[in-house]
Amino acid sequence: KATGVSNPLVLIDEIDKLGRGYQGDPASALLELLDPEQNGAFMDHYLDVPLDLSRVLFVCTANDVSSIPPALRDRMEAIHIAGYTSAEKVAIARRYLEPGAAADAGVPAGGVVLTDDALAALVEDWCREAGVRNLKNQVGKVYRKAALKLLESGAALPPPQQVAGGGEGGGADKEAREDGAAPPTPPPHST
Repeated sequence: KATGVSNPLVLIDEIDKLGRGYQGDPASALLELLDPEQNGAFMDHYLDVPLDLSRVLFVCTANDVSSIPPALRDRMEAIHIAGYTSAEKVAIARRYLEPGAAADAGVPAGGVVLTDDALAALVEDWCREAGVRNLKNQVGKVYRKAALKLLESGAALPPPQQVAGGGEGGGADKEAREDGAAPPTPPPHST
């Protein structure tokens, strides 16, 4: 209103996660916002100012369109954007997620063999969302469980990869020095 812009873009992220509470139903307000017949004289009750929203482009994102209230969904034009295919997820897991999960769990190279069939089943049955966030969590879970089984069988594992932000002066090293113990000796490294 202050800048005089009459055609902004408003992004409403994860509109499928709207919740009803004792303070009202946000879907009802959005019905008025998204209706081209009503939004020319929208009353903003927070600012107590009438706004012309007829030239605003609203872009809403959702993971599950079926959970958007039907009346609200009728006022939207849905554009479905496909996520990764199963083959792409398997390739991402092999190339990027597995090495990171192995390093984080301290599993040595070759210590765990995750077959193509097992990885495909993990993608198809457990990680069906468009992205790979859940796949990363599941691959990490597999490698942590494998690390536990390797330890139970008596195998010696290298220490897990240092978490970012750790290093000098933090965490257990600091506590050990405050107790008077000598700091741990860093592992040798080659140059």
